[in-house]
Amino acid sequence: MKSSVRTLALAAVVLSAVPVSAQKPIARVTPYVGFLASGSIAKLPLGFSVGSAGAPVLGLQVGVNVTPNIAVVGNVGYANTQLQAGVPFIGGLSIADNEIVMYDGGVQLRFPAVTAKGTGVVPFVEGSVGAIRNEIKSGPVRSTSTNVAFVAGGGVDLQVTNGFGLRLMAKDHMSKFDYGEALGINVNGNRSHNWILGAGVNIGW
Repeated sequence: MKSSVRTLALAAVVLSAVPVSAQKPIARVTPYVGFLASGSIAKLPLGFSVGSAGAPVLGLQVGVNVTPNIAVVGNVGYANTQLQAGVPFIGGLSIADNEIVMYDGGVQLRFPAVTAKGTGVVPFVEGSVGAIRNEIKSGPVRSTSTNVAFVAGGGVDLQVTNGFGLRLMAKDHMSKFDYGEALGINVNGNRSHNWILGAGVNIGW
């Protein structure tokens, strides 16, 4: 009995001596800012095209660790841009305002390369499924379209501690714009790539 008590006491002392910084966060919140670059959502005859102009984007990602290397993540991003018509020899002409909301959920795979204090470099890749919602406004006319998006991305966390780091990332939201829903016309949209290049902070606990 005395031996068991001594063993438990020793274990308690050892565990209490483990630095807090060495404990691994089970969740992370990552606010970020960046730039959205969208591809053409429609190709029209005679070289005309339609697409969204590049614009700043604000976003937030939340992740919960399943293992030290795997996390379940959810993301939302917002951009306020212009819908443009690409005109041969002239360039892009703005034809409407376009508010874009992107949201998705998926899995992130991390490759920790940190010290016992949690500092270091952590590359990651992720894949998810979500949607892109376009709200198009031109004067009194307003229409919306929500389309399924497949998302792939990656980046790197520069960890200052286990619970705080700087993030650089790139994500591609691949989606096909539904003209029938948004504009009421029978035109098939292209599957376009919507790239986000961003930077932010990750906060873990």
